[in-house]
Amino acid sequence: MKRLATLAPLLLLGACVVGPDFVAPAAPGPDASYASDGGGKAALGEGPVREWWKAFQSEELDALVARALERNHSLEASRETLKAAQERIKAMVGKTRPQVDTHGEMSYQQVNLNAIGLGNSFDVPGFENFRVTNPEFDLYTLGGGVSYNLDLPGRNRRSIEHAAAMAEATARETEAAHLVIAARVVAQVLAIAALNDRIATMQTLLSEDERNVTLTEARRKGGVGTMVEVLSAQGELARDRAGLPNLEQQLAEGRAMLAVLLGISPGELGPTAYTLGQFALPDQVPVALPSSLVRRRPDILEAEARLHAATAVVGIATAELYPDMTIGASITQSTSNADKIFSNRFNAFDLFAGVTAPIFRGGTLKANKRAAQAEARAAAASYRQVVLDAFGQVSGLLSAFETDGKALAARQYSADIAERSLHLSRRSFQVGNSGILQVLDASRSYQQARLALLDTKAQQFHNIARMYAATAGGWVGGSNNRTEEVAQLEP
Repeated sequence: MKRLATLAPLLLLGACVVGPDFVAPAAPGPDASYASDGGGKAALGEGPVREWWKAFQSEELDALVARALERNHSLEASRETLKAAQERIKAMVGKTRPQVDTHGEMSYQQVNLNAIGLGNSFDVPGFENFRVTNPEFDLYTLGGGVSYNLDLPGRNRRSIEHAAAMAEATARETEAAHLVIAARVVAQVLAIAALNDRIATMQTLLSEDERNVTLTEARRKGGVGTMVEVLSAQGELARDRAGLPNLEQQLAEGRAMLAVLLGISPGELGPTAYTLGQFALPDQVPVALPSSLVRRRPDILEAEARLHAATAVVGIATAELYPDMTIGASITQSTSNADKIFSNRFNAFDLFAGVTAPIFRGGTLKANKRAAQAEARAAAASYRQVVLDAFGQVSGLLSAFETDGKALAARQYSADIAERSLHLSRRSFQVGNSGILQVLDASRSYQQARLALLDTKAQQFHNIARMYAATAGGWVGGSNNRTEEVAQLEP
């Protein structure tokens, strides 16, 4: 009882944890805002739902994203890395609890009488040269012990806190990986749809070029046209045809990239005859306010978790400066008769308490603490930069919403004017009031206007998809404080 009373103050010290406690950075206040409100295209609030790609209202797109999230090998690696981090936490929690071990041994032994001063022969009255043989026997040993590190300065607990924070960072990395893959699939499908539309537009323009060639040849044969007009029309057709193979190559590359994202070979990918007209353009896009963005965007939450981990390392380095104690007990049974191995007559026990304390380390421990503090300040600066980068990205996309709407209206107006100009040029050419060069110029302007309109539509879809990905979150879930959860894990 006296021994236990002596250890009681040390046991109370085990509740102490040295070093700074992590405090999550405060969310931006109500005055924090973006540079633009999106020109009415954005609905500022909590942000989009997890499966944000469903806003485009395409079952084909939904199926492709689901397939990528299930089969993409990079995501599989991220998920397994997360599982490994979670299991390491459990392993560390187990080390903070009493450690119980047992051992057993069976050996064949011989006692050397010379070693204890008896020799192997001595005089006995009535017997000459009496010889004693060194005894040989079996020895059975069974024992066990328990030890417990009091963790007086809290080094082990800070280590668990660090592991939990790093697991949180890994979880956020995994969440970000899911969002990135989903965003890349959506972007790739939209790019393929835009290329299909562009190729279809080019093929329509080629048909018009062929019509111009036919028209000029007919006029030349009728004696009212010239060979120069025919060659001009043929040159226009040849130039437009030369651009088609490049678009087809881009389409092939886009299909190959989509297959890679889906976790299949390009040869396994089915038809991809998507067009932009298949996808709905949302009237409004839910965008997270700054105060919500820092609590849902995975790269910000990852930076916060790494700041938490760096703070825990300061605690670990601080704990190294303080003494620690381990207590325990062991019991051993030894006998030459196996059937008496559990008899109390043959046991021995041991109670122990060991203290370790740094005395002189040449300044190493204090230097480690200063280094950990510097790394924590670096992590805090990195967190602030990630937050600013996120705000800048969202602000830029909100501004793009405004310019996209204006650009689309301007491109549509330009395409309408070019179409009307081409129609009038052809009628004028047919009645002989103008030459073929005027028609070719009008055709070129119309072609450029239609392709520019198509590019603007594709860019608008692309920017909306980027905004969804920039403010979405919650794919794998997670807590902003996993340390409390870890404390209840079973070893």
